[in-house]
Amino acid sequence: MSYNNLAKNIVALVGGEKNISSVVHCATRLRFKLNDRNKASKTALQNLEGVLSVVESGGQFQVVVGSHVPEVYKEISKIVNVGAAANPSNEPKGSIGARIFEVISRSFSPLLGAMAGAGMLKALLTILTMAGLLSPESGTYLILSAAGNAVFYFLPIFLGITLATKLGANPYVGGTIGAALLEPNFTGLLTKTSDMSSFLGIPVVLMNYSSSVFPVFIAVSIYAIFEKILKKAIHKDLQMFLVPMLSLAIIVPLTVIAFGPFGVYVGNGIGAGIDFLSAKSGILTGAVVGAGWTFLTLLGIHWGLVPILLDQLAHGGSPIFAMLAAAPLAQAGLALGVFLRTKDKSLKTLSGSTLVPGLLSGVTEPILYGLMLRYKRTIPYVVISAAIGGAINGLSGVKAMVYAFPSALSIPAFAPMGIHIIAIGIAFASAAILTLLLGFEDKKEKTLLTDNKVEAGQPLVKKEAIVSPLTGIVKPLAKVDDQVFASEAMGRGIAIEPTVGQAVSPVNGIVTTVFPTGHAIGITSDEGAEILIHIGINTVQLEGKYYSPVIKQGDRVKQGDLLVNFDIEKIKEAGYPVTTPVIITNTNRYVDVIETSDEMIHAKEGLLTLVI
Repeated sequence: MSYNNLAKNIVALVGGEKNISSVVHCATRLRFKLNDRNKASKTALQNLEGVLSVVESGGQFQVVVGSHVPEVYKEISKIVNVGAAANPSNEPKGSIGARIFEVISRSFSPLLGAMAGAGMLKALLTILTMAGLLSPESGTYLILSAAGNAVFYFLPIFLGITLATKLGANPYVGGTIGAALLEPNFTGLLTKTSDMSSFLGIPVVLMNYSSSVFPVFIAVSIYAIFEKILKKAIHKDLQMFLVPMLSLAIIVPLTVIAFGPFGVYVGNGIGAGIDFLSAKSGILTGAVVGAGWTFLTLLGIHWGLVPILLDQLAHGGSPIFAMLAAAPLAQAGLALGVFLRTKDKSLKTLSGSTLVPGLLSGVTEPILYGLMLRYKRTIPYVVISAAIGGAINGLSGVKAMVYAFPSALSIPAFAPMGIHIIAIGIAFASAAILTLLLGFEDKKEKTLLTDNKVEAGQPLVKKEAIVSPLTGIVKPLAKVDDQVFASEAMGRGIAIEPTVGQAVSPVNGIVTTVFPTGHAIGITSDEGAEILIHIGINTVQLEGKYYSPVIKQGDRVKQGDLLVNFDIEKIKEAGYPVTTPVIITNTNRYVDVIETSDEMIHAKEGLLTLVI
């Protein structure tokens, strides 16, 4: 897969560079802020090779691309000025809650890699010390411990930078505000016997702000507003030094006098509320958190809870983190269940390839979008299993002691470790067993009888005929040299090795997508079938060479109308196969997709039968 071409297509399908207000990425998804969402083609993006799903949530247009998101983001950064702050006046406002979650999410997204890596390093140190392989007093331990602790200890600085960037303020002044809370002259006040000091005669409550989240969020948010006021009031020639000077001189004292203590109290209050709920019913709290985490992940707003988790970690450990840890393991259990049950080689490959990163690194979006949403009857399996695991951790008071993506490798990050192993083990095994015993295919009620016979007096099942858009050799999708198509992740269908360089419309309908490169066309039939015709494998890399579309998006076509001319020999000479998958992308709408049994087919001959 060419990340450059994937990036170009994604940018084009979200409405082009001018429609992108800003873009960041997290572990598996690109998070766009668009000026006009109506200009983005969600259907086309979902059908794009390399894209797992598209989610609109938290004020963001999220394109899920999986574990190679850093490479795709890097290519997008060459096309779009991703570092530019979003212009609030051009962005859709959305609800207050959505905007808050969006700001939190974008502020933490750049830090997730460092936080996850540091957390896993701390977990590794725990294993080494428990095994007696490393002494906590040794220089080796202390140096590695410093590497693991640094991002959390200096979190106010990093958050000051990322949050100020998001809010359109000077990021380095934002970082300096966070650094002031950790500067030795200020922290030195904490060594005094009294927990009070003063600033110009105003009492200051002294607190330790290392690893804190809420104080810097409040302080930098106020700073971003204050900076705009100063820039309007101060002459442009004086802004370079006067705006930062006044900002620091006013915001830092206000932070230690008011914002900081208030933020600490807010964080402590949230933590106390959760502890209260856990004390009243740890089982219920754990079950709700464990069951709900999957849906928060699907919506892409799960990172909005990171401040609460980090605040709990800074105050002795996070029970919420332990409760939600059951969900990723339940999702991995689903992948194992599909892997063991299915006889389809392509689906076995897909489930196996998603199981490994999910189990070992906690990155489960490929499982959620590639398996769970595809086979929706598995959703209750995951929810029930995660609820059980979360309830066990909640009942037993298990806490996460360091930040690490929940996975099999991060077990040492939780205490008591033995109970946590039991909880996530049950979540993992339950999801796998439920999938094995109950199956994963959506078994809708069928009225189609064997050999298409119908009992007397019974209505005939509704069908839709899809004719072949090409002339050529028919082959099953499983034999297509592309995992996305072969695994049926995009939907069921069939493939054709064309012998004539013309593609015609397989139905009466509307052209919903014409890719800029002309190699792929999406059509929605009058009956509601969504059909993708993808001419060649990886031919997006040809950038439109040898393809001549004769239709455009929005055109109405009749069955048999010419869609595109393409040069088979030139495409092959360029090193690309012309195998053409014909996919029903809304497969879940149908009871069955019946393929032709012919080995050779001509354009406009029957190819697929869709049964409703």
